[in-house]
Amino acid sequence: MALRRVRGALLRLARRRPMAIIAGLALAAPAAWLEFGAGIDAWWANGLALVMGATGVALMWTGLTGLRADWVDEETEN
Repeated sequence: MALRRVRGALLRLARRRPMAIIAGLALAAPAAWLEFGAGIDAWWANGLALVMGATGVALMWTGLTGLRADWVDEETEN
């Protein structure tokens, strides 16, 4: 149940473009620091940085480009 709520919150966040960019930066910046500057050599820190960085970049990309439709309607395409 909690995972569904987190997924829903993430999807609602992606709809708000300025907030998605801000949240993406807030996730990607510490992830980059963990990966390149922290000097922590723990396996869990590398995994955490990877997940945070990928989520942050995806949110920033969604905020910059907007959401696409899940389908293409054949009738309105032409």
